[in-house]
Amino acid sequence: MSAPAPNPVVAPDHVLALLDRLHKESLTQENALPSTYLASGGFDDLMRDKFIALDQDKCQFVYQLARATGARNIVEIGTSFGVSTIYLALAVGSNLDRLGGEGKVVATEKEHTKAEKARQYWQEAGNDLVTRHIDLREGDLLETLTKDIPQIDLILLDIWAPVALPALKLLEPKLRSGGVVILDNSISSATRYKELLEHLRSPKNGYTNLTLPYSKGLEMSVKL
Repeated sequence: MSAPAPNPVVAPDHVLALLDRLHKESLTQENALPSTYLASGGFDDLMRDKFIALDQDKCQFVYQLARATGARNIVEIGTSFGVSTIYLALAVGSNLDRLGGEGKVVATEKEHTKAEKARQYWQEAGNDLVTRHIDLREGDLLETLTKDIPQIDLILLDIWAPVALPALKLLEPKLRSGGVVILDNSISSATRYKELLEHLRSPKNGYTNLTLPYSKGLEMSVKL
């Protein structure tokens, strides 16, 4: 029997247990969705109140990437219930301990009920480990991301498709050379994200791109 895949996340046992629990809840709810939901014209309405987190293996990859690049300022576009935000905050906290300086995870969420639930999970993980590293901006992200944005090391995009490209364009002036943009569901939702993917893959916009072979696709774009 092969050994279980290693988990790169460095955190106390109660945080690891919390993440495992939340991913199981997310998977249960995702499996309960109708099989045609991705093709549904009402996709965004359907997903509005659903507890569907970024897949656990993807979260671990983004955490590992943030640690490897020393990312201290991360923007998460589409926080939802805040599961992936915990990984980002843990990575930022570890990087600050190692490298010094200042940094934050700037997280966005439009739905108040999701934002409140996310805050509860972050408190459960712990203020020193997670909450203090997060700047949650609740409301219309095209307004909340217009000020007080530091130079960005990493952007995680997991958001309603029509605002994804406008949000990225809003942040691009702050994205450092070598900064990374991660987009979830770049294969399964390629049609919905068509304009965003065209923007990232156009040579004139200065990114190198790689579609990672995770479930439903995970796009990794590096700003040159």
